[in-house]
Amino acid sequence: MVAALPRPVQLRLEQALAQWRHWRLPGPPRPPEVECALGNGLSNYNFLLRAGEHRLVLRLDRLDPLQHSLNRQAEWRVLQQAHAAGLAPAPRWQHAELGALLCDYLPPDTAPPAEETEALGALLRRIHALPGIHLRLDLGLRLRRYERQTQAASPGRWAALQGLQTSLQRCLQAASAEDGPPRLCHNDLLRANRLHSGGRLYALDWEYAAMGPVWFELAALLAGDDWPAAAEGALLEAWLQRPPSGEEGRQLRRYQVIYRYLELLWHCQPGAEMSTAAWEHRRQQLVTGLAGLSRGSC
Repeated sequence: MVAALPRPVQLRLEQALAQWRHWRLPGPPRPPEVECALGNGLSNYNFLLRAGEHRLVLRLDRLDPLQHSLNRQAEWRVLQQAHAAGLAPAPRWQHAELGALLCDYLPPDTAPPAEETEALGALLRRIHALPGIHLRLDLGLRLRRYERQTQAASPGRWAALQGLQTSLQRCLQAASAEDGPPRLCHNDLLRANRLHSGGRLYALDWEYAAMGPVWFELAALLAGDDWPAAAEGALLEAWLQRPPSGEEGRQLRRYQVIYRYLELLWHCQPGAEMSTAAWEHRRQQLVTGLAGLSRGSC
């Protein structure tokens, strides 16, 4: 059962379901039924469907993709590559105008491993080995766009970030100077976007995938889920397959600061707001990270 949805979302859901004959499913097409709504994130609505023998996940945009620099064509291409490499569920259908994406449903393991560091390190390496695409993550451009939007949408929170820009700009310049060649990155590999199914670890929700610095990928994962320092070191070593150098550790800390700033700006956008207490906690984490970099110099 699906709880009452806003009327525009209900209409898009009905229109997406009406397109079932165009879905790329094995075997004869069958009309779908909605089993339930899945946990909806800030960016999307998600529904579990059944169409004959197939169980599928339908995602509908909740936020404006253009406002967040999301490229649905690039996401579709990356999803196909990732599925072929065994890293993502099979994509079955996409409709940009409806803001809809359909993928196979992967049932979660009832007893996922308590420790996933090695599997996650291997997943990151395999993602970064995927073929490149033309879309590139420009962090400076994305930050400037969110800054403009934050000034308009949340002037109070924007004021709370003043005084940090000079240090943040130095940090971004130092990080960019140490970047290696860009690699294809998922860029949002948080716990909510990882799934153990059939004894394998998969990456979900590839909407932020783009060519970019692998250190930002690691920083987003670690800072976004607040990994403790000891666990951070273990994942870094599992990913690199060797102990990290001092400079690699500094590069990670630079990008953690950049990610925290980007995250704060993102949560100032209409529809993506977080509570004042949670936002202020994140802001203090940013200030602490900047202070740590200043002591060691960017």
